[in-house]
Amino acid sequence: MSVAPIRRPTAAVAAPAVRLRGFTRRFGANTILDSLDLDIAQGEFVALLGRSGSGKTTLLRTLAGLDPTDGQAVETPKARAVVFQDPRLLPWKAVWKNVTLGLSGDAPRARAEAALREVGLGHRLDAWPSTLSGGEAQRTALARALVREPQLLLLDEPFAALDALTRLKMHELVLALWSAHRPSVLLVTHDVDEAIALSDRVLVLDGGRISAEERIDAPRPRRPDANLQAIRARLLGRLGVQAEPAQGAAEQAWAGFPTAEAVVA
Repeated sequence: MSVAPIRRPTAAVAAPAVRLRGFTRRFGANTILDSLDLDIAQGEFVALLGRSGSGKTTLLRTLAGLDPTDGQAVETPKARAVVFQDPRLLPWKAVWKNVTLGLSGDAPRARAEAALREVGLGHRLDAWPSTLSGGEAQRTALARALVREPQLLLLDEPFAALDALTRLKMHELVLALWSAHRPSVLLVTHDVDEAIALSDRVLVLDGGRISAEERIDAPRPRRPDANLQAIRARLLGRLGVQAEPAQGAAEQAWAGFPTAEAVVA
């Protein structure tokens, strides 16, 4: 008598936080996103690269619920928050009131204070936006996103206008907040080095579709090595930029990583 093999129960796989299938967006005769497929896992940090006009911001606005989806297959969490390149603070409202704009629920000031403490601005609760530095203004924008406890955090080039040192500090802050709260993150950026430094996975958007994908398993904080150098070269190649070849073992790193901008205009 034959005995049927014992089958182990299959572990349940969590549904992705973001799922698009065949998504298309047109403006007049121009097709910006063309039958795009995209999954972002729960708690995953994804960076999105692409030339200007490739549709990065259009995709982000779609996931944020700012643009209509016309009944297409788009699945996102209900709790979403966006941080833009411009902090978009109202100058006539104190910092804590900017953080709680549109927020429902009890104890808004206490919730704003907790979020501002997380971004290092607990002492600026009653300050006016005009008195904030550029980095402080973006921290306030992050606090405004954080106070909503998002399951999906969308970052639209939030560090592009900051100086190199402030940008480094913001990288550290975003990674710390992500580690603490574990939302899914989509970071839109022109900076290849930034994408490599921060994300679990880097995608390249071209022709309305994802044309390249690089998964990065290196622990954070990341330091340049031969593997990351190769990833960087491949991504730049996909963006039409030729990376300078390494000149030896001491040249496996590239200058300024992770703050140097490999900008594709």
